[in-house]
Amino acid sequence: MQTLTLLAGGVAAGLVAGTATCTAAQGGLLMGLADGRQGRDPALVAWFLAGRLASYTTTGALLGLLGSAVSLPPQARAVLLVIAGITVIGFAIRLMRRPCRTAPEPAPPSRYRAPLLGAATILVPCGVTLGVEMIAVSSGSPLAGAAAMAGFVAGTAPAFALLGYVLRRVSRTRLARWAGVVAVGAGLWTAAAGVNLGGWLAVPAAPATTETGATTVTVWATREGYRPAIVTARAGVPVEVVFKVAGRGCTDTVSIGGRDLALPATVRLPPQPAGSLRYVCGMGMYTGFIHFS
Repeated sequence: MQTLTLLAGGVAAGLVAGTATCTAAQGGLLMGLADGRQGRDPALVAWFLAGRLASYTTTGALLGLLGSAVSLPPQARAVLLVIAGITVIGFAIRLMRRPCRTAPEPAPPSRYRAPLLGAATILVPCGVTLGVEMIAVSSGSPLAGAAAMAGFVAGTAPAFALLGYVLRRVSRTRLARWAGVVAVGAGLWTAAAGVNLGGWLAVPAAPATTETGATTVTVWATREGYRPAIVTARAGVPVEVVFKVAGRGCTDTVSIGGRDLALPATVRLPPQPAGSLRYVCGMGMYTGFIHFS
């Protein structure tokens, strides 16, 4: 019963919440199938989805078996996001520079490219993916964990199939260059999200205007970010941070203190020195600060 419940829950999460966020974060990898003779083969998208299903199901089974020990920490995910962004930009530039119809076709890519690109999407998780991974961890069962992740892939499959169809059609027209420009933007956005998740260019937070000296602070996760984005708490004493959810989105998962949490949640922080503690959503899109004074 648990396995069927998690399978259905994964499908629902993919259809309702994962479609937009995952295609935005991972769809750029489909760009690697949009050029060359094989880029016109509709079966490539199916192989892409098969590779995605295999990697997600395997990861779900491992998470259910071994728990959070096999989960990637935020810093590792940040590096992978930057690499993925650069890869997408490379695919986009290749698409924009593809030869005209009268030029000789490039050599067909390896038959393994499509499933490998699909499998690689597990390394570029969207916020909803992280939430499903945490469900797989909490299941304590490899079968249940695999079911949750497989259901999620099934729920997002229609959106990826549609995106793959659009990319194949566009790659045969003069719109390919415009599609490449959009993909470059997507690659830059992905790389920037990785930089933000890693905190490598973090700007120190200014003191908040809320009341100081609090030992309990409340932060709301919304579709547009965390509200308030900066809160103030007392330094030198334990502090509780209560994360509540006002709207479902990538802010449902937060990385704070080097670990990921699914929201809503209450984080109990040990005494902190004066200064700012940074937290970020699982996709590296939205950031918040706790100012200790």
